[in-house]
Amino acid sequence: MELNTNFVDVNTIKSNPVKSYENINTSSLEDDQLRKVTNDFEAFFLQQLLDISLKSTNLAGEGSGSDIVKGMYTEAISSQSTGTVGISDLLYNFLTERNK
Repeated sequence: MELNTNFVDVNTIKSNPVKSYENINTSSLEDDQLRKVTNDFEAFFLQQLLDISLKSTNLAGEGSGSDIVKGMYTEAISSQSTGTVGISDLLYNFLTERNK
């Protein structure tokens, strides 16, 4: 996990820790978090669609092991294709316009 510290001036925190939190710009942090949530929703939505569409196929053979392989496959495909379908962009734009 990567920690984003672009909104905090480290020198200000060292000199006056209490005053340093007064001028923090949280709008970029909130935008990044909202973008992550909308991307996660799109990945979840895609995984559900893939799980349903591959449920009755013999893509990975038969038996309980095939269900595990199908689950790993759909999870990998959905996480790699996040942001390409457009659901996350639509949701992000809707939520940011609504909050203004």
